[in-house]
Amino acid sequence: MFIILYYDVDKKRCGKMLRTCRQYLQWVQNSVFEGEISDANYEEMVHNLTKIIKKKDEESIVIYKFRTMQYSKRVVIGADKKEDIKFI
Repeated sequence: MFIILYYDVDKKRCGKMLRTCRQYLQWVQNSVFEGEISDANYEEMVHNLTKIIKKKDEESIVIYKFRTMQYSKRVVIGADKKEDIKFI
């Protein structure tokens, strides 16, 4: 599956969230990640991220799940921070 994930957490936990998300997805922009992920890795990632959040009434993780990218198009205006983009 393909997912887009973003989070809003206390600044004390941003570094830990960033490191954990980078283990599974590509960093796109501050607190925003995207990429292909297996069902097993998705479950593992959600479990690990849930453990980081301390204030569930103030902090959040939002995940958009897509079965296929067939009907999608990625448009970037300005600097593209996604690491796997290569220009020819």
